[in-house]
Amino acid sequence: MAHYIRLVVAALAAAPLVAAAATPSMAKKCVMAGGQGTGITTDVAKFMATAALNNSIAGAGLKAAGEVKYDCKYEVVVSNCTAKQRACK
Repeated sequence: MAHYIRLVVAALAAAPLVAAAATPSMAKKCVMAGGQGTGITTDVAKFMATAALNNSIAGAGLKAAGEVKYDCKYEVVVSNCTAKQRACK
Protein backbone atom coordinates (compact mmCIF):
# COMPACT_ATOMS: atom_id res chain seq x y z
CA MET A 1 0.00 0.00 0.00
CA ALA A 2 2.85 2.41 0.79
CA HIS A 3 4.31 1.74 -2.66
CA TYR A 4 0.97 2.59 -4.27
CA ILE A 5 0.72 5.84 -2.30
CA ARG A 6 4.23 6.82 -3.42
CA LEU A 7 3.21 6.19 -7.04
CA VAL A 8 0.10 8.34 -6.64
CA VAL A 9 2.10 11.15 -5.05
CA ALA A 10 4.69 10.94 -7.83
CA ALA A 11 1.99 11.16 -10.50
CA LEU A 12 0.44 14.21 -8.86
CA ALA A 13 3.85 15.79 -8.39
CA ALA A 14 4.54 15.45 -12.13
CA ALA A 15 1.44 17.45 -13.10
CA PRO A 16 3.00 20.91 -12.57
CA LEU A 17 5.99 19.83 -14.65
CA VAL A 18 3.67 19.04 -17.53
CA ALA A 19 2.04 22.46 -17.14
CA ALA A 20 5.44 24.14 -17.09
CA ALA A 21 6.44 22.30 -20.24
CA ALA A 22 3.31 23.57 -22.02
CA THR A 23 3.88 27.20 -20.99
CA PRO A 24 6.62 28.21 -23.50
CA SER A 25 4.35 27.48 -26.45
CA MET A 26 1.59 29.80 -25.23
CA ALA A 27 2.13 32.09 -28.23
CA LYS A 28 -0.28 29.74 -29.99
CA LYS A 29 -3.95 29.71 -29.06
CA CYS A 30 -4.11 25.96 -28.44
CA VAL A 31 -1.73 23.30 -27.12
CA MET A 32 -1.81 19.57 -26.50
CA ALA A 33 -1.83 19.14 -22.72
CA GLY A 34 -1.04 15.87 -21.00
CA GLY A 35 -0.89 14.06 -17.71
CA GLN A 36 0.43 10.72 -16.52
CA GLY A 37 -0.94 8.38 -13.89
CA THR A 38 0.02 5.05 -12.36
CA GLY A 39 -2.26 2.64 -10.53
CA ILE A 40 -2.90 -0.93 -9.56
CA THR A 41 -5.63 -1.18 -12.22
CA THR A 42 -6.07 0.54 -15.56
CA ASP A 43 -9.11 2.41 -14.21
CA VAL A 44 -7.09 3.86 -11.33
CA ALA A 45 -4.26 4.81 -13.71
CA LYS A 46 -6.75 6.53 -16.05
CA PHE A 47 -8.27 8.40 -13.12
CA MET A 48 -4.84 9.60 -11.99
CA ALA A 49 -3.84 10.57 -15.54
CA THR A 50 -7.08 12.53 -15.94
CA ALA A 51 -6.46 14.33 -12.64
CA ALA A 52 -2.91 15.21 -13.75
CA LEU A 53 -4.25 16.40 -17.12
CA ASN A 54 -6.83 18.62 -15.44
CA ASN A 55 -4.14 20.06 -13.14
CA SER A 56 -1.95 20.74 -16.16
CA ILE A 57 -4.70 22.55 -18.03
CA ALA A 58 -5.78 24.59 -15.00
CA GLY A 59 -2.18 25.43 -14.09
CA ALA A 60 -1.56 26.86 -17.55
CA GLY A 61 -4.80 28.88 -17.42
CA LEU A 62 -6.34 27.02 -20.35
CA LYS A 63 -9.71 25.45 -21.09
CA ALA A 64 -10.11 21.88 -22.32
CA ALA A 65 -11.29 21.37 -25.89
CA GLY A 66 -12.12 18.05 -27.52
CA GLU A 67 -11.99 14.55 -26.14
CA VAL A 68 -9.37 13.01 -23.88
CA LYS A 69 -7.15 10.37 -25.50
CA TYR A 70 -5.55 7.68 -23.34
CA ASP A 71 -2.49 5.52 -23.91
CA CYS A 72 -2.22 2.82 -21.24
CA LYS A 73 0.39 0.13 -20.70
CA TYR A 74 0.44 -2.61 -18.09
CA GLU A 75 3.95 -3.00 -16.66
CA VAL A 76 4.83 -5.69 -14.11
CA VAL A 77 2.13 -5.10 -11.47
CA VAL A 78 0.89 -1.58 -12.29
CA SER A 79 -0.76 0.23 -15.17
CA ASN A 80 0.70 3.44 -16.55
CA CYS A 81 -1.58 5.76 -18.50
CA THR A 82 -1.02 9.01 -20.32
CA ALA A 83 -3.99 11.29 -20.96
CA LYS A 84 -3.81 13.95 -23.69
CA GLN A 85 -6.30 16.64 -24.59
CA ARG A 86 -6.30 19.80 -26.66
CA ALA A 87 -6.43 22.93 -24.49
CA CYS A 88 -6.97 26.51 -25.60
CA LYS A 89 -6.69 29.97 -24.10
